[in-house]
Amino acid sequence: MQHNELHDLVLKTQPNICQISAIKNNYLVYSDSWNNAVTTDNFHIASATKSIISLLIGIAMDQKLIQNVDQKVLDFFPNYTIKRSEKTISQVTLKHLLTMTAPYKYKSEPWTKVCTSNDWTKATLDLLGGRAGITGKFKYATLGIQILSAIITKASHMTTLEFANKFLFAPLGIKPCTAFTVQNKEEHIQFVTDKSPKANSWFCDPQGISAAGFGLSLSAEDMVKIGALCLNQGTYHSKQIISSNWIHQMTTPYIHCNERFNHMHYGYLWWIINPEKSIYAAIGDSGNVIYVNSTTHTAIAITATFKPAVLDRIQFIEEHIEPFLEIL
Repeated sequence: MQHNELHDLVLKTQPNICQISAIKNNYLVYSDSWNNAVTTDNFHIASATKSIISLLIGIAMDQKLIQNVDQKVLDFFPNYTIKRSEKTISQVTLKHLLTMTAPYKYKSEPWTKVCTSNDWTKATLDLLGGRAGITGKFKYATLGIQILSAIITKASHMTTLEFANKFLFAPLGIKPCTAFTVQNKEEHIQFVTDKSPKANSWFCDPQGISAAGFGLSLSAEDMVKIGALCLNQGTYHSKQIISSNWIHQMTTPYIHCNERFNHMHYGYLWWIINPEKSIYAAIGDSGNVIYVNSTTHTAIAITATFKPAVLDRIQFIEEHIEPFLEIL
């Protein structure tokens, strides 16, 4: 397949893709754009934000700001008042949050309740725990892991945004992000669904705590640098940004998910596509992806505009983009 053939294939079959960038053997070998985007535009990467939070937790751990993944969540919130009937919350660890095995008191995530509150961290702590106790069951959460962003802030005495800018984005040559806040539910929905490029920004709650489960806006060329960092075991341009030990832990499969999640495995906020070949990905709604294939030493990043239920992006990468990169 030639370059123009891949461009046309995306145009015809993947109409919400805005950018694709690929690194192979540490070189940027492909970068293209659609939907009137240019390669420097930023787009909301949705739940792929979660995987960036995992990297930041690893950096905080490298800096001894966090002891280990078995540290109790409430160690970071000594002033939080536990409800009289609640016992489970005291047992919840960072690992439970990172592997999506933390217990919550809801059946479906209460978006309005949390996102219209003044303090998302307290609102999500209030949801943590429950009578069933810690079961180890996989329960995918976007709001619940907000607590991890607050932990980074508590541990580092910097906002998650400041911490990310200094210790992750700057070393990768990614422009610093700014805080983006909204005043009401309508503005929140507009941020998520609007199809125009974003500023270098990260959605934050009224306290200035970056959203952990969504809200980061990057370009595909920024995202593929993050993929390259993972490929090189935490090193970028000969500088160790995050320990290889964390990359290994982060991409170890801890949970085997059901059919709803295409039987993928789950690491620390990263989806494990193929454990044997060490293929894993940050995956966000609408098909925003950072795809890492350790076997071929390739990273592929895709940005896309809002389109619900885009579920075939990994398949598209494997069937079309990876074969295209083999001939480069």
